[in-house]
Order: sequence, then structure tokens, then C-alpha cells
Amino acid sequence: MTPDRLRAALRGVPDPQWLDAALRRVATEPTAIDRLFAAAGRRCGRAPLPDPPGWTTDEAARALLLTALPADCAATTADTLYRHGDAAERRAVLRALPLLPIGAACVPLLHDAIRANDTRLIAAALGPYARHLEQPAWRQAVLKCVFTGVPLAVVDDLEVRADGELAAMLAALAAERHAAGRTMPADATELLDRLAAGSDLTSAREA
Repeated sequence: MTPDRLRAALRGVPDPQWLDAALRRVATEPTAIDRLFAAAGRRCGRAPLPDPPGWTTDEAARALLLTALPADCAATTADTLYRHGDAAERRAVLRALPLLPIGAACVPLLHDAIRANDTRLIAAALGPYARHLEQPAWRQAVLKCVFTGVPLAVVDDLEVRADGELAAMLAALAAERHAAGRTMPADATELLDRLAAGSDLTSAREA
């Protein structure tokens, strides 16, 4: 995802002039983002975007506002907007994090979102910025997806980061659910099967 792609997706928003003016203002007056961020849903709408899929117009507009900030205040502003925002504003911050020059400064926001019971926040936290999560925390986040019904398709880099430890955690959960007469989500079962097959293949080669 890039800011240019988001700008292209927002060409048809109800008030494009407002968005252009808001972006210019944030670039020169960063503190103005507090009011503009909250107003984005009303001025730009909340409709789903066909491209990029999974985004809404208010999320894209808010992400662009964050990218317009001077680099030296991007992390602190993102943190403030997240902690004082409603659910939609928090999702927008999480989705914007990979676009900002902030390194791992906002990882605490991921931890907060993953602890939440809002499945949309959990999904947003496991996008590209989750590369900054340490592996143990990332595994727990994937398991939280299984517990809460978040599709594993939202987890960025899942096939690359999934490992034997995650397989063991999924296998233990599957055993618990089987004992309780419950099933695992299909995508979690498929992931466990792939991890088990990969482990078997590695063992065969080593033998």
C-alpha cells in the first residue's frame, strides 16, 4: 500500500477539495490533524473502496492525513490519535502505521489492539506493520485470531513467519477443542496441516 494508491482511490470522495486542503494544512500545521482526523468520516464518507480492497474512504483519508505529517511528529501524533480515537479512528491509525517513517515506535499500539475484543482492530493490527512484533507476541496474535474468528488471510506474512512453535500452539488448541466437542476454523486447520506437512518433509530430508 502507498499514499499514491490511496489518493487515487479517493478521487471520487464527496468533498475532494476538503481533503486536499486538509492535507496541505496538516503538512504545515500538524496540530490541526486532531480536528481534521475526526471530521474525515463526515467529509469523505465511510463507503468501502473497491481498491484497495478492505479499506473504507474514511480510513484511507485518515491514513493520508497521517502521511502528510512532518516525520518528526508522526509517531507521537499517531499514538495520541489512536488512544483518544473511536474504533474507526483507531483502525485507521493501525492501517496507516506501515506508511509512516516511525520504525517500531508504535508497536505498543499493536499490543493494545491485539488485547481488544474488537475483531476489526485485531485484523488491522496484523497488517504489514506487524513485522515489528517479536515472534512470541506475533504467535499469540495469530492464536487470538483463531479464538475470535478473525480470518487468517488478514495476517501479513503468515506463510513466511508461521513456524513449529505456532504449529504446536495450534495443535494444542485443536486437541482442546476436539475434547470439548468443538471444531477449529477451517483456515486454522489448513495452516496446521501445511505446517505439519512441512515439518514431515524436513524430517524426511534430514533422515
